[in-house]
Amino acid sequence: MTLPRITLLAALLLATPALAQLQITPPATIPSPAPDKQKAKEPPKEKPKEKPKAAPHTIAKKKEAAPSSKPAASPSPTLPATVIPAPPADNPNVDLVFGAYQRGQYKTAFDLATARANAGDAKAMTMLGELYSNAMGIRRDYAKAVEWYKRASDAGDREAMFALAMLRIAGRGGPVDKGEAVKLMASAAKLGEPKAAYNLALLYLDGQTLPQDVKRSAELLRQAADAGLPEAQYALATFYKEGTGVLKDPERSVRLLQAASLADNVDAEVEYAIAMFNGTGTPKNQPAAVALLRKASRQGSAIAQNRLAWVLINGMGTSVDKVEGFKWHLVAKTSGKGDPELDKQLADLPADDRAKAEAAARKWLGNK
Repeated sequence: MTLPRITLLAALLLATPALAQLQITPPATIPSPAPDKQKAKEPPKEKPKEKPKAAPHTIAKKKEAAPSSKPAASPSPTLPATVIPAPPADNPNVDLVFGAYQRGQYKTAFDLATARANAGDAKAMTMLGELYSNAMGIRRDYAKAVEWYKRASDAGDREAMFALAMLRIAGRGGPVDKGEAVKLMASAAKLGEPKAAYNLALLYLDGQTLPQDVKRSAELLRQAADAGLPEAQYALATFYKEGTGVLKDPERSVRLLQAASLADNVDAEVEYAIAMFNGTGTPKNQPAAVALLRKASRQGSAIAQNRLAWVLINGMGTSVDKVEGFKWHLVAKTSGKGDPELDKQLADLPADDRAKAEAAARKWLGNK
C-alpha cells in the first residue's frame, strides 16, 4: 500500500494570508525563553529581605502560530512558559523587562519598559509595542503600538520592523500600506529576522502584493529555514519535493521535513510520515511512520487521521484495528476529510464494531 501525498503547493498558496507572528526575544546577553502570551495576574510585591542568589534561567520551548499546511504559518499551539524566579536587580546581564514579560507580569514589564524606552532603549520600545498590540497589562491600542514599533524600527530593531509590517498589512493602527510593509519586511530580513524572510517569501509566491518570483521565494525560505524556523523548513521541503524555484531533491526535502517535524510542525509530521511509509527520499520505515501519523492525528490533522485510518484498517505497518481505524475515519470526516471508499467499508462493518467506532469517535471529539 502506498499512502497518497498531500498537494502542498496549492495548500501553500491558499495559506499565504496567515502570516507568522512576532515573538519578542530578549537581548543577546541572556537566554531566549518563549513568552507566555496568556494574561496572568501579577503576584503582590513583597519587600525584599535579602538579595537572592542568581538562579539559572530555563528556556521554555515554543511551538509556533499561525501557521498550517501552509507554509504559511499556520500558527501552532504554545506551551506555557516555564516559571522562573525574579532575577536579582544587581545582575547587569539580566533583562528585567523581558523577565517580567516571560513570567506573565505584564504590568511590571510595561512600567519597566516605559522607563527604558524613554531612555532610548529600542528593545524596550518593541516590548511596549507588543504589550499595546496584544492588550497585555494595558488596554489594546494599535495606534500606540504602531508608534512604539516605529520608534524601535527607526532605531534598527528588526523585530519591531517585522511587527510594524504585520500591522501595516492588517491595517491596524492606521490604513493598510502593503508597500511600507514590504519595505519593512525586506529590511528586517536583511538584518536576519527569519519570520520576516519567511513572510516575504510567501508574498513573492502568491504574486499579489509582489510580482511572483518563485526563485526569490525559495532563497528567502532557505534563509529562514537555515535560521531554524519550522514553517520555512516545511515550505522549503515542499519546494524541493515539487521542484518549485529549485531543482527537485527528494532527499533534501525529507531532511527538511524531519527538521520541521522535530520542532512539532504538524504538517511536516504528516509529510515526513508519508515519506517514511512509502520510502520516498528516505529508507522505508512503516512502524515509525504509523507512530508519527498517530501523533499528528492526536494534534488534530485531518489528513493524518485519514491516512492513519487506512493503515489501521488494512494492517499496514501495524496490526489491524478496524474499530480504531474507523474511529479516525469518522473524526477526519468531521473536519471535511471525507473518504467515500472508507464509507463503503464502514457500511460493511459488523454492527457491533461500527457502534464501537462511532462511540470512540464521539468520545474523542467530545474531549477535544
